[in-house]
Parts: sequence; structure tokens; C-alpha cells
Amino acid sequence: MKESRFPDSLVLIFSIIILAQLLTYVLPHGEYNRVPVPDSSRTMVENGSYHLVGEDERVTLQPWAVLTSLPAGLEAAQDIIFLVFLVGGVIALLRASGAIDAVLHGAVARLGKAPWILIAGTLILFGLGAFTIGMGEEYVPLIPILVTMSLAMKLDAIVAMGMIWVPYGIGWACAGTNPFGLVIAQDIAGVPITSGLATRWVLFFVFLAVGFQHVYAYARKIQKDPSKSLVADIDYSEGFEAPTDVKMTWQRVLILVIFAIGVIGFVYGAKTWGWYITELNAVFLAIGLFAAVISRMSPNSASKTFITGAAEMTSAALLIGFARTIEVVLSSGQIIDTIVHSIANTLEGSGAYVSAVGMLAVQTVCNFFIPSGSGQAYVTMPIMSPLATLTGVPQQVAVLAYQFGDGFTNMVVPTSALVMGTLALGRIPYTRWVRFIMPLMVKLFALAIVVLLLAVRYGDSWGFNVGG
Repeated sequence: MKESRFPDSLVLIFSIIILAQLLTYVLPHGEYNRVPVPDSSRTMVENGSYHLVGEDERVTLQPWAVLTSLPAGLEAAQDIIFLVFLVGGVIALLRASGAIDAVLHGAVARLGKAPWILIAGTLILFGLGAFTIGMGEEYVPLIPILVTMSLAMKLDAIVAMGMIWVPYGIGWACAGTNPFGLVIAQDIAGVPITSGLATRWVLFFVFLAVGFQHVYAYARKIQKDPSKSLVADIDYSEGFEAPTDVKMTWQRVLILVIFAIGVIGFVYGAKTWGWYITELNAVFLAIGLFAAVISRMSPNSASKTFITGAAEMTSAALLIGFARTIEVVLSSGQIIDTIVHSIANTLEGSGAYVSAVGMLAVQTVCNFFIPSGSGQAYVTMPIMSPLATLTGVPQQVAVLAYQFGDGFTNMVVPTSALVMGTLALGRIPYTRWVRFIMPLMVKLFALAIVVLLLAVRYGDSWGFNVGG
């Protein structure tokens, strides 16, 4: 097979790491003062405190820092990496029990002639998870399952990825109660938490309709002509095989019930007790143990199956660590704050309409360097909130600009460990994903600009008048 002229995902990420280090030699080293966030281990930028780093505090990265930073990147992303390994092993146990294959076969048999139902259902379901409690990492284990289902329905892995990450990005961008993004941004902006919820519900379904049109149009195109699939040349003959034994036994039903209870229990725990990745790992490990016992696997067989499933996630785990290294290099090179300060300064003195759109641009660029939603909120909102006051932009609109800039690009930024890791799980080269998602990005950002301009003009009637 002819080698692709596009760079492999790992090559692309490593190139960005090198570029990040080169920027540390060119850009001024500067930083903001940071103050502790009450009742949190995080810190927040103090607005107006940006200053250049003194010569005695300046850090110059060694030429080989691009290599020594990689272990630091892997360490910084260890929670997600361990999640990928452990959940990969558990999914292998579930597949070996036959429960996953049985339910997939049943779903395909019912939805095979109506893929729009599956696409619409997953977009609403996954979108609501992001809209309400900021779900994202929790979707990683579903990638192999949805790819298998899509292939069985004569679709492809791009459709499967779109069914998860399109609603994920839109859910974050229009979030109504997301504690990891919206709530933090509103708190910093000084507006009541979850205020403007009705407007955000409307925006959520409007943007989700745009996402559905994009994914479904592509699905219909490749169903009519499979050669038009962006991953037509990728081998999916192993790892995503169609199920053979698809009988739904009582043991498999019980395993699926336990799986559902575990997922619902985690969602409740995340919202009520602040559960996160450690608890998610524990929940999935418990599910895997139950699946092995109920399906009567021998201890040795269960062990080998688990290890094999975890091993198949190695490429995804490495991509996650490499992607996280980009931020490590920018931070250790003392230029992340310089980048944020420079692009924010361009908005000073502009009018409300220009400033609102400019805030969207700033947040979009910042998400490339700070892919963490909460991390970006703590860095940018203390700057954007006072700037909004100076330029006449309602605080709710500043929050919305942050949401749009952070959420939509969550689907595509190569610095996102989630994006790069799950693309590897689905065997989708990053450049192919970009070709699929960029037309949607254009639609979403065009609509986002219109929404921001209307919000500045009609914010009062939208319920965006609270807090300025």
C-alpha cells in the first residue's frame, strides 16, 4: 500500500512539541501573578499582573528539553493514560463475555436501515452528558464499541467518532450546568451560577442540529459510495470484527445491567460527590470483575484477556502523553502567559461587537495552548471579565465567548489528549479527522459569531442581563 503523504499523528504531535520549544527561544518570558481559588487546589490569574520574568528567574530550555519533557508529559497525563489502559482491558472482558456483541447485533438489526436514529440518539445523549456535568473522558471506553457498530451498519469509524466528539464539543460550548467550565467562568465573571440556562438550552439544540446535519450527510454519502469514506484505506479487519455468537442469554443480560448500573452510578457520583477518573477506573474494574465471574471465565483466561485488551491501547496512551507534552514545554518555557497576554491586548479599545467576536478568537487560540476547560477558564476569564466591562460587553456574553472558544475546538485541537487518544483507538489519522471536522467548524463558528453579536444586542431579553 502506498504510504500516505500526510504526517502520522505521532509525527504531527512531535513536530508541534519541537515548534513549542522553538517559540520559547523567541517569545518574551512572562507570567501573571496567581492567587489561590477558594475551596480548591487550583490557582487563578490576577488580572493586570502580567510582567516579564527577571533574568535571575528566566528559564532557558536546553536543546534536548524536547526529549526530557516527554516523560513529564506522560506523567502529567497519567490519569487519562491509566484510564485508557484499564478500561481497554475491561472492554476486552466485556467483549469476551459476548454481552457487548449481543447488544450490538440487536441494535444493528433494528437500526441498520435507519442510521439517523442512532446518530440523533447518540448526539443527544452524549451532548447532554457534556452540557450538564462536563462528561468527556467517560466516553473513551465507548469508541471501540461504536466503531464496531458503525462498521456493521456499513458506515465507518469517522461516523463513530463524530457521534461522540461532535456532541461533546457542542455540549461544552453551550453548557448549562457544566461544573468544569461554565460554572467556573460564571463565578469569575461575577454572574449567578447557571444563570441564562434557558438560552443555553436553546443554543444547545440549535448547534446540535447543525452537528447532526454534518454527521448524517457524511454517513449517507459513504453508505451510497463506500469509496468516499475518509478511512477507506484503513484496515479494520481485526479488532472490530462483526459478532458471531449474538444470542442474548441471562448471563449477558445481567452483565449489561451491571454495566448500566456502573455507568449511571458513576454519573451520579460525579455530580453528587465529585467523583472523577480514579473512581471511574474503580467502577470499570468492578464491572470487568463481575463480567468475568458471571461469564465463568477462568482466572488465567480473564487475566490474559484483560492484558491483551490493555495492550491494544498502547498507541492511544502514547499519543495522549505526547499531546500533553506540548503544554508542558510551553509552561516550563514560561511563554503560555505571554501568549494569552499578547492576544488579549489586541481587544483593548474595541467596541462591544468587535470585542465579543475578538473574545471568541482569543479563547479559540488559547484552547490550543490550554486544552483543559477549567484550566483555560482560570487563566483567561480573569482577563476577559474586566475587559468586557471596559468594552461594554455583557459578562454573560464574555462567558459565552469562552464556552464557544473552548468547546468547539475541543473536537479538533491536536494538543487535546482526548482527541488524539481516541483517534488512535478508532485508527483514524489526525489529518483525515481534520478533513471531516473542519467544514463543521466553519459552520459552528459562523453561527457562534452571529449568536454573540445578537447576544450583545439583545442580551437583556435573552436573560443575559444578570451580572452585567
